[in-house]
Amino acid sequence: MTSFPNVTVVGHPLVQHKLTLLRRAETPTAAFRQLMREISLLLAYEVTRHLPTEAVQVRTPLETAAAPLLAGKKLCFLSILRAGNGMLDGMLDLVPSARVAHIGLYRDPQTLIPIQYYLKLPDDVRERLVIVVDPMLATGHSAVAAVERIKQAGVAQISFACLLAAPEGLAAFTRAHPDVAVYVAAIDRQLDEHGYIRPGLGDAGDRLYGTR
Repeated sequence: MTSFPNVTVVGHPLVQHKLTLLRRAETPTAAFRQLMREISLLLAYEVTRHLPTEAVQVRTPLETAAAPLLAGKKLCFLSILRAGNGMLDGMLDLVPSARVAHIGLYRDPQTLIPIQYYLKLPDDVRERLVIVVDPMLATGHSAVAAVERIKQAGVAQISFACLLAAPEGLAAFTRAHPDVAVYVAAIDRQLDEHGYIRPGLGDAGDRLYGTR
């Protein structure tokens, strides 16, 4: 339970264990990527828990029976570049038929306001559940902007998934988009003066790709 509406903290022991390994400063790049992939797959179970199903007839080796299959259009993962791509592989392991969209946003170092430089969506995105992914919800500005942009494109079914969130970012996001469910592995203490989550895990993009 959290004090934020529509926010689910995924407290599964495996998620928390792997997140602790991810936080360690000495975790190398290859292990960091693999851990993020594994955590993202586990988060995807929770994010997709309420996908609609419909009964179909299936012939087993013994008889014909009614059994559930996912109904309607398959979902779409929207990655907030570049760190969001680190979450895609794990989620696609679970839902390999999902479409993938990308939005490029960079944070102005002075104002911390996101500026869009790229957007690519499926043509039928408005017919799909879109799960926006970004490892960190810090100030919340990028996530708020990404969700606002796909709402403008006509998307009505939206969820957001991240590894870590700061209370400040959650407050900003839920205030801007109270209709969007948020799934997070942990809510950390606070933001520092540079807009980084504390205790956090550092810059997720840099740790994923070995850059600085």
